[in-house]
Amino acid sequence: MSQVRNVPLGFALGFVGIVIFGATLPATVFALEVYGPLFIASARAVAAGLLAICVLVVRGRALPLRPDGRLLLAGAMVTFGFPAFSSLGMVSVPASDGGVVLGILPLATAMFAALLTAEKPGGAFWAWAVAGSVLVIWFVIGQDGGAARDFSNPGYLWLLASAVSAALGYVVMAELTKTMPGWEVICRVLVACLPFNIAITALLWQPDYAQFELVPALALGYHAVFSMFLGFFAWNAGLALGGIARVGQIQLMQIFVTIGLSVWLLNETVTLRTLLFAGAVAATVWFGRRARIG
Repeated sequence: MSQVRNVPLGFALGFVGIVIFGATLPATVFALEVYGPLFIASARAVAAGLLAICVLVVRGRALPLRPDGRLLLAGAMVTFGFPAFSSLGMVSVPASDGGVVLGILPLATAMFAALLTAEKPGGAFWAWAVAGSVLVIWFVIGQDGGAARDFSNPGYLWLLASAVSAALGYVVMAELTKTMPGWEVICRVLVACLPFNIAITALLWQPDYAQFELVPALALGYHAVFSMFLGFFAWNAGLALGGIARVGQIQLMQIFVTIGLSVWLLNETVTLRTLLFAGAVAATVWFGRRARIG
């Protein structure tokens, strides 16, 4: 199916997706109080996969019993790679720092889009993308009054791996929206990887997980219903309508959604420096949106 471009609507839907995704790391902190990081990744994909089956059946779509390579690749990246790596990162990294590290997502998404699709960002776009990414890296390196972070912590490497996984998965799914609606893409991706995620979830199950605790259970439910399912309805549609590289720049705002929710939910503090960086990053998103995309 051909997709008519609508950049303003694409940006709006992309922003909805980013708000949903921005709550993922704070939710992970709560879920880790009970569940292991890899279990969180697989269990959320299983629950979302079951929801996806229901949606496909209700909408009269065939289930992907023989998924192609693109569905499996996207599934590996977004149903297990990103959640597994980010959950491992959250074991030893504060949620606000994690949000900042994921600030490289727009640049990584644009790079994969340039490599794998017909989108060819121009020099101005790349300049703003790099500027935004440099800002968020600068932010995390000198966040505490100029004191450098200890990047020997492996959690930061896990978060970088999660960013690469998410970026590749986003681009592959955006390409799939050229032949089917965005909601169907995430549903088919989830169902294609459901057998694998069921097996991993069963393997990682611990008896302690059966002892229901409300907050961790709600956090895991947020992962499944919002981060892994509904968020992608908005995000995939936004990428298809506005363009992968251009709408992908909105991911620079995800850091500040995560920081804001970390302040509210995890009692972290926010400084004037954080607000100034938020304004600077927002400016790179605005200018990046206006740059030419081939």
